[in-house]
Amino acid sequence: MGFPETFKALADPVRREILLMLRDGRMAAGEISSKFDMTGATVSYHLSQLKKAGLIYETKEKNFIYYSLNISVFEEIMLWFNQFTNTVDKSENEPSEKEEHSNEE
Repeated sequence: MGFPETFKALADPVRREILLMLRDGRMAAGEISSKFDMTGATVSYHLSQLKKAGLIYETKEKNFIYYSLNISVFEEIMLWFNQFTNTVDKSENEPSEKEEHSNEE
């Protein structure tokens, strides 16, 4: 899994909707397909893109394919995003040039 594939997969609203559906648990491919007004082949394409990005995985049981979220990839994405929210603004903690000059006097 790489971030380019992940963000490309997340860019599509249908794929994001599929991910939201899967947050409540695994679903069969037919069940996912029934929620959309599109061909099974189109839904299959979206599922394959999500799988390629590592966001979901499939398990086969008898004649059914079930899809589930790959939580570890979401955790990795959140850790990556978190690096931008936990930074301290340097301008708040460092004295300005004016303050530095007044302290020297």
